[in-house]
Amino acid sequence: MIKNLPKSQLGFIFLLGAVWGLSETALGLGIKSCAHMLSGSIMTGVAFFFMAACWSLTRNSLSVFLIIIITSLFKMFDALLLSLPILHKAVANPVFTFFAEGMAFIIIIAVFNKELEQKKGGQAVMGGLAALLAVNLFPLVRFVTGIPACTFPHTVYPLSLYYAPVAIFLSSLTIPLGYSLGTKIKRLENQLDKVNQRKIFNHLVSSTPIILGILILVIIRKI
Repeated sequence: MIKNLPKSQLGFIFLLGAVWGLSETALGLGIKSCAHMLSGSIMTGVAFFFMAACWSLTRNSLSVFLIIIITSLFKMFDALLLSLPILHKAVANPVFTFFAEGMAFIIIIAVFNKELEQKKGGQAVMGGLAALLAVNLFPLVRFVTGIPACTFPHTVYPLSLYYAPVAIFLSSLTIPLGYSLGTKIKRLENQLDKVNQRKIFNHLVSSTPIILGILILVIIRKI
C-alpha cells in the first residue's frame, strides 16, 4: 500500500490536489469563521471524492497524503492572503480535518474486503464507514491544535457529530464517484501512452494546476 510514486502519475496527483484545494476555498464560505452548519459535512464528502480518485489511480497511500498536503498548503496560502495566523480556528482545524479524513480513509482501505472494494456497493459502504470514523476523529482537534471543534449553536455538541448522517450519506456517494474518476484517468494515461504524448502531458499538469490554482485564489480574495 506504501510504495514509491511513479513520476508519470505526479501530474494527475497535483491536478487533483489543486482542484480539491480550490473547492475547499469555494465551499469554505469564508475562511474567517468556523464551519457553517452543513458546510463541514459537505466538505467531508468532497475530501473523500478526491482521496478515492487518487487511490483508485495509484493504489498508493502516499498519494493520498500528498494531495492532503497540497490542499493544506492552499488553505494556509488562503490564510496568508487574509492575514490570518496558522493557528486560527479557520485554518488549523480544517488542516487537522484533512489529515483525520486521510487517516480514516487509509484505515478503512486497509481493513476492507478487497473484492467488495471493486464493487460500487462496497465502495459506498467504504464511504459511509470512512466518514463515520472521520467525524469521530474531528473533535480530537483540540488536543492537537489547542482549538476546540466547532459546535452546534447554543450547545457543546460538535458540528461534525451533529451532522454525521449527512457526511456519511454524501461520502457513500462520493467515494464510488472518486473511484470512477480514477479509472477514467487511468484510461487517459493508456491513451496518452499509445500516442507517445504522456511526457508532454505530465510536464503540463505537474505545475500548471498549482500555478493556476494560486492565481485563481489570489483573484478570489482580492475581488
